[in-house]
Amino acid sequence: MAYMISIKFNPPGRILQQIGERAKAMRLVQNLSRESVCTRSGVPLSTLKRFETTGQIGTAQLIAIAIALDAVEDIGNLFVAKPIKSIDQLAQSKRQRGTK
Repeated sequence: MAYMISIKFNPPGRILQQIGERAKAMRLVQNLSRESVCTRSGVPLSTLKRFETTGQIGTAQLIAIAIALDAVEDIGNLFVAKPIKSIDQLAQSKRQRGTK
């Protein structure tokens, strides 16, 4: 799907809202009703409505909706390490844990 909006410089609440809007757009492109997504995902209708308008949703329910919309690969790309761009980055050792 070519529906990409940069979310890089938005506050968390706006990012959540955009994710909900994207899910709704994906549902509509697939010509699915909210009810059919709820049936496929096991997510209550009220939760799906809230998610599509505000972006507020639990992680397990988000994954269930992604599966229902055949978008689970997008979730899998959430915290993928970025490719190394320079020799200096390659020379740095991998961090095993944070400092705090």
